[in-house]
Amino acid sequence: MSAMAMLRLDAAFATSSELSVPCTSEIKSSNGLTWPSSRRRLLQNQFIRPLHLNRPTSKTYLDTRKKAEWRTTVALDDQSCSGIKFDRRGTSVLEDIPHLTDWLPDLPTYDSPLYHNPAYATGRDFFVGPNDVVARNVVVRLQNPGERVFFRRAGPSAKVYFKAEEVRACIVTCGGLCPGLNTVIREIVCGLWNQYGVRDIVGIEDGYRGFYSRNTVPLDPKIVNDVHKRGGTVLGTSRGGHDTTKIVDSIEDRGINQVYVIGGDGTQKGAAAIYREVRRRGLKVSVTGIPKTIDNDIAVIDRSFGFDTAVEEAQRAINAAHTEAESCENGIGLVKLMGRYSGYIAMFATLASRDVDICLIPEVPFYLEGEGGLYEFVEKRLRENGHMVIVVAEGAGQELVKSAERSKERDASGNELLLDIGMWLSRKLKDHYKAKKKELNLKYIDPTYMIRAIPSNAADNVYCTLLAQFGIHGAMAGYSGFTVGPVNGRHCYIPISRVTEVQNRVNITDRMWARLLSSTNQPPFIDAEKRIAAELAVGSHPVDGSLTAATIMIDKTTKREAEDGSLHEKQEAVAKTE
Repeated sequence: MSAMAMLRLDAAFATSSELSVPCTSEIKSSNGLTWPSSRRRLLQNQFIRPLHLNRPTSKTYLDTRKKAEWRTTVALDDQSCSGIKFDRRGTSVLEDIPHLTDWLPDLPTYDSPLYHNPAYATGRDFFVGPNDVVARNVVVRLQNPGERVFFRRAGPSAKVYFKAEEVRACIVTCGGLCPGLNTVIREIVCGLWNQYGVRDIVGIEDGYRGFYSRNTVPLDPKIVNDVHKRGGTVLGTSRGGHDTTKIVDSIEDRGINQVYVIGGDGTQKGAAAIYREVRRRGLKVSVTGIPKTIDNDIAVIDRSFGFDTAVEEAQRAINAAHTEAESCENGIGLVKLMGRYSGYIAMFATLASRDVDICLIPEVPFYLEGEGGLYEFVEKRLRENGHMVIVVAEGAGQELVKSAERSKERDASGNELLLDIGMWLSRKLKDHYKAKKKELNLKYIDPTYMIRAIPSNAADNVYCTLLAQFGIHGAMAGYSGFTVGPVNGRHCYIPISRVTEVQNRVNITDRMWARLLSSTNQPPFIDAEKRIAAELAVGSHPVDGSLTAATIMIDKTTKREAEDGSLHEKQEAVAKTE
């Protein structure tokens, strides 16, 4: 691990406060730092009450605070209002997360039970301090490194804000299925039970609506002992059903003070809404998000759990397609993989297989007719090899489908129901060869639900264990309204709004996509040099004025948000859907 990726800061944080004032579209700090994002408001140099005065006041902590002064600011995200705290020192900025003492300043602290845990009694310093952080980016230009952004490093703290006997924890899973859900559930239960001595743990059935429509399920290590060997989630899941008031009413009525939410970006927005309501009511409740998406489209973190398993399982479908294709004349094996807006599964499965001739993803628009089109490439490859394999992500090529065939319906999470690009592409290829009076043997394979429902592999099992345990450490340390994940190989605590404000998409100007093009020798469908030049010039559109599928989607989203009016109201509406 590079020394740049993780370091121990030489100064703690100066006194700061949270401020509630009208926000402007752009605020410039006194030291010249400009935060132009319309979705984040930076407020500084106006103090009402301290945020950090009630943190542990050990001699080491106080001495560290004296070493240097920090300029501390508070930013309120006008969508989530999750209170990201920007702690600045020179060109370094720590994007901190909320803490229970921000609204309950007189909370007592206790020595961590891990002091007496044999697993942590090897003499090594396992505890993280207030100055341990993880760098957001480790690769910078030497002549212009720019702003250095850091997140708080995840790990056990020497002081905790909950006694074991007072903890009542709940776990909820939301959204679609994903390999590793049961592993995360198991490790949260076992971590709370074995490391912190918590004995009151319950599961919420069937997603968010289970808070107010179902009874809780008691959980202990014996009950969850073997659940990681099964796919799906033992707690059940659903889309939609988020009602912030009802959920927090249930949390308060049931005496729950730790909430572990496992789900994708919509689910995490719901967790942020729960955190805000908990804070508004002044409750001692820690809300912890565990990011889940099989598509690997959650921003900031290195990867999401279940992704490795999905790529590995996709190999079976690709191998079957290859076998079918090479066993007949003019054979094509067409495999549709998951990836609504992000083509990571298709890209990595293609790179891992080496049997794929062309990979189509949402980030790269493709065309059928003409020079450099899909038809031309298919004909060329069949002439040369007699067979070929095509991998297509479910969100690819949607802009090619006629408007009359587009689906206008949305699921309970608010996602547009996509047309089956695999079936559409199969029909187009068959019609093309039929018009040419040539034989074509095309086999279409869609392994989507087979992949979603399997247990996680060894790599994802280890990863899920780390996510669960680091989430527990953060909750016991008094943090709330945060999500946990690896950044540059080190786990850290990230403000929820950071992982939900944008989606993680394949960067087609990156080396990984170049490696795929080198592997498949497929047509790029776009002029890479023009795109790079355009991005450097204007940051969005190619120089010829055309729009990529991703750009069209972003522009439509921006226009829709402007028409919707209040972004905060839109946030609440989205949160209710997952």
